[in-house]
Amino acid sequence: MGCGRKIFSLFILGIGAMLFLQATAGAAPALPEIPLPSLQVGLMQAEGPRDVVLALQILALLTILTVAPAILLMLTSFTRILVVLGFVRNALALQQTPPNQVVVALALFLTFFVMTPVWTQIYDEALGPYLSEQIGTAEAWEKTVEPVRTFMLRHTRDKELSLMVTMSGMERPQNASEVPTRVLIPAFVLSELKTAFQMGIVIYVPFIVVDMVVASVLMAMGMIMLPPMMISLPFKVLLFVMADGWNLVISSLMGSFS
Repeated sequence: MGCGRKIFSLFILGIGAMLFLQATAGAAPALPEIPLPSLQVGLMQAEGPRDVVLALQILALLTILTVAPAILLMLTSFTRILVVLGFVRNALALQQTPPNQVVVALALFLTFFVMTPVWTQIYDEALGPYLSEQIGTAEAWEKTVEPVRTFMLRHTRDKELSLMVTMSGMERPQNASEVPTRVLIPAFVLSELKTAFQMGIVIYVPFIVVDMVVASVLMAMGMIMLPPMMISLPFKVLLFVMADGWNLVISSLMGSFS
């Protein structure tokens, strides 16, 4: 009997709750309907040549944004800075310290620092006058490319430039203005890689000496089973910190572009 009374009580409570919810739902004001946006893509007739030019400019801007990482890697100081910072981390035997995001972000900001004079010249001589409609598209493009070419020519080695000129099969240029951009870009990248590897080797040598000294001491003490890397790692980090290594590396990098 007690169990039946409990079931009956629960049944009555359930019916009461359902009636209360129905009454509350009927009394609540209806929420306004939110219109859903629609996306339409199509071709419309242009009102004039200016509309066509604007559409082409938007397409060119989207294309530039797509290839922007490649432009940043190929035409700026980013390659040298990133490779040298990678050498520093490997020389310290720190696999993920600092993380890749920190290394890349530092390389990006240092690239902005180095390339600021070039980009300022581009804005003053090309982008600014073009936006104010003082010069045309062709002239703006020429004035945009010229500072970048000057920067690349200043940091391109003669050997790499001669290699790319020979591989292209063109006649030997008489001056810098006759060097095509398609030849200058790979020569500049090869020069940056060579310079970065040279700086990386100079950074690597002191840490190799520390590894050799620690390995010799451990072998002399008979600790053959103890990994030398475990003992040399704190000594390398201490040497790097005591020598103010980050300032030395960054100042050397910035000085190499002056």
